[in-house]
Amino acid sequence: MTPTQRRRKHAWLTLVIGGASSGKSAFALSLAGSATSKAFIATGEPLDAEMADRIRRHQHSRGPEWETAEVPVTVANWVKEKGARYGVIVLDCLTLWISNLVGRGGSSKAVLDQVAILLSAVRQASTKMIIVTNELGLGLVPADPAVRAFRQLAGEVNQLVGREADEVYAVIGGLPVRIKPGRATRRRKRAT
Repeated sequence: MTPTQRRRKHAWLTLVIGGASSGKSAFALSLAGSATSKAFIATGEPLDAEMADRIRRHQHSRGPEWETAEVPVTVANWVKEKGARYGVIVLDCLTLWISNLVGRGGSSKAVLDQVAILLSAVRQASTKMIIVTNELGLGLVPADPAVRAFRQLAGEVNQLVGREADEVYAVIGGLPVRIKPGRATRRRKRAT
């Protein structure tokens, strides 16, 4: 058994990617299924009234079976310390986490290092982790250099997590499309 096979025996990573208001958060919650211990890592901060309202709506949609942890910056540490307590964890959203890190002075390298630490923590926790992220690269090239740099960084992070993920879904118009098969699909293909 290779090191990759050993680590995947204990953890499962799913990436859910889509545009704004595509239905990716609702789909991520549905992937949690009937797990008895569920955690939701919220990276959004209520910096204005609209965002506070959005956070309230998301909290209401999850229901009481979810334990919510508001973790705008120290996501990797939270997963290291508490991840193994849960059957499933949903991190929503990776893009806001990147924005929070950059907004606190994090360089692209520092952000990529934090993502690598997070991925390591996920693999060490014996849990199912579902990460929600935004696809920012489908629109026009932004005119502002800082926005272009952020879009570039978000794309690099999404690629890194996508490569490491066991399965990846794209959500478009509320419809999920599996773009990276999971373990069960690979087994079925080998059997035929």
